[in-house]
Amino acid sequence: MTVFILRPLAALSLLALAACTSAPTHVGLPLQHAWFEGQQVDYITTDISDAAMARALGVNHVPALAQALAPATPGRPRTPVERVYKFADGEQLSIFPSVPRPVGGANADASYSPLWALVEVRWKPGSTPRQLRSEEALLAAEQAGQVELRHTGIVVNCPVVRTPSGGAISGLR
Repeated sequence: MTVFILRPLAALSLLALAACTSAPTHVGLPLQHAWFEGQQVDYITTDISDAAMARALGVNHVPALAQALAPATPGRPRTPVERVYKFADGEQLSIFPSVPRPVGGANADASYSPLWALVEVRWKPGSTPRQLRSEEALLAAEQAGQVELRHTGIVVNCPVVRTPSGGAISGLR
């Protein structure tokens, strides 16, 4: 009797699994570019905790993303949010401190997360703007008094989808 009950359940489970893994339907999303350790990487933006930015970019406004910035406390683990450095007025590409290595299911970089706390970067008066292509270069410019970093409290969901040395997610053309 138990055998008859398990078989229909197993068949139903296989059908449910097949529904989740059926042939993918492709969608088009704007591909954006950023710097990581001197190399250009590609990413997409799907969600932002700030309403005005979400409207401007045409992505999901997700206020709850900002809750990911809450500090770790007993019983509440560290959040999976890293900083992304965005230059004011689009002066240059953003800078990511980590990327999946490699991109996809084999990622072995435990520090990578697609959730980013947006840090605005501005060149200080008297400084000569130049391309900064890594977090290290940016932090050196900050230490030299050339740039100012401002934590915005905005969280964005921007998964890295392609790197020059680590491949691309499945289906990316």
